[in-house]
Amino acid sequence: MFKLPKLPYEYGALEPYIDAQTMEIHYTRHHQAYIDNLNKALEAHPDLAKKSLEELLTQLKQLPESIQTAVRNNAGGHFNHSLFWQWMKKNGGGQPKGPLADEIKNTFGSFDEFQKKFNDAAKTRFGSGWSWLVRDTSGKLAVISTANQDATIMNGLQPLLGLDVWEHAYYLKYQWRRPDYINAWWNVVNWDRVIELYEK
Repeated sequence: MFKLPKLPYEYGALEPYIDAQTMEIHYTRHHQAYIDNLNKALEAHPDLAKKSLEELLTQLKQLPESIQTAVRNNAGGHFNHSLFWQWMKKNGGGQPKGPLADEIKNTFGSFDEFQKKFNDAAKTRFGSGWSWLVRDTSGKLAVISTANQDATIMNGLQPLLGLDVWEHAYYLKYQWRRPDYINAWWNVVNWDRVIELYEK
């Protein structure tokens, strides 16, 4: 049975950029719901419950057709959110250093250009979804967006940094102002974790 991972900080640690009430609801209600629904979908398939999230998502088409949609949505939600909490920290923000910084500059021209492209992907995602910095199988960086809780690994893309732009991630504080939420979020980005993933 999949379980809710421990949040690496207190609910209010990311104030004023991410408010404590949103963090608590997002983590204890929304993330927990993805886990509960995933476990329920796998109840009749105990052999599948032994697989990792990565295995379930990358082997989605091999699963029984009756649970594919539930696994896609809920394993994706669990996978994405488990990373999302790690991509933020108190007193975060700034810019990455070292090889990742060089790669971002080489790929996008500058950090500012990367940030603009990432923000545009987040702002223009219609409805619910995510904006991502990913690495493809050839090692090249790219910025993409995905709908709903689709996980980038389903398409062979390694997620390095992702921003949740579902309304539940920001609506209590920012209401309809998604761009304000996106801009504020850069102040809590945990570049140390992004660099760890990049160097794997």
